[in-house]
Amino acid sequence: MHVSSGRWVFGLLLALTTAVLWGVLPIWLKEVLQTMDPVTVTWYRLVVAGSLLFLYLGANRRLPAIRPLGARGRWLIVVAVAGLTGNYVFYLIGLKMLSPGTTQLVIQVAPILFLLSSLFVFKESFSLGQAFGLVVTILGFGLFFNQRLDELLTSMGQYTIGVLVILLSAFVWTFYGLAQKQLLSHWSSAQVMMVIYLGCAALLTPWAHPLELLSLSPLQGWLLLACCLNTLVAYGAFAEALAHWEASRVSATLAITPLVTFASVALCASLWPDHVQPEEVNALAYAGAVVVVLGSALTALAPSLMRSWRARAVA
Repeated sequence: MHVSSGRWVFGLLLALTTAVLWGVLPIWLKEVLQTMDPVTVTWYRLVVAGSLLFLYLGANRRLPAIRPLGARGRWLIVVAVAGLTGNYVFYLIGLKMLSPGTTQLVIQVAPILFLLSSLFVFKESFSLGQAFGLVVTILGFGLFFNQRLDELLTSMGQYTIGVLVILLSAFVWTFYGLAQKQLLSHWSSAQVMMVIYLGCAALLTPWAHPLELLSLSPLQGWLLLACCLNTLVAYGAFAEALAHWEASRVSATLAITPLVTFASVALCASLWPDHVQPEEVNALAYAGAVVVVLGSALTALAPSLMRSWRARAVA
């Protein structure tokens, strides 16, 4: 069983780095999507991140061996590649229909679905505290969508379809997460991500249009490069954070990602109104976003909080 290094301050800084990078990512992507289609954007992100990992692992003679995985391991790769490909593409399709803040908040469903699926696949326990956190999260979503509940429940307009596509993105990410967790028993996180990134890129190649790169403005070109590097650095910081801090606390820290997005949108909309549009939500919706974050954090932290409480009770 993995044991964290105990350098919790370093782990916290790494987790915050990941939260910030994931928080600003939809804003950058939104600008690039004005010219480039979702499949091609995803293809570039995966090719760049996977190639850089390939060069790094090759230079350190740590390229993964496929043969020892066996048939079951190869099927896990197929599931992980299909899951992450669907997640990336559906996320961008939904982002074209929604605002960055709404997109980033709805995708918070992904870790919840992963937690629930782990109950059946890995026979993990589900505590009362986690159930309470889940209820709080659902309440938060209700508050966030207070202005558009009627639209969500009674029509199939662009907003509703966008939310459903992001939920689909979260759903298929669950398959990726479950497969990746199994693959980590054979390879390091960098090796797993390299194989998955390059596998996803290969899968998307027939539908990608690389020459769309020539149609990007200089700003969009730099933002696309930033998105590609974000893919690599954010996941690297996340993996390293897990090495120094408990997974539950890392997950709780990452729950603030939607708030980073909302704050970044507000800042960018005031500085560059021609490129970033402000979020069209009321105060109750912002309060709902905070409640969603609190619920997600509680769901992640509940098991470790219960262990700490029991330890103090015994002492």
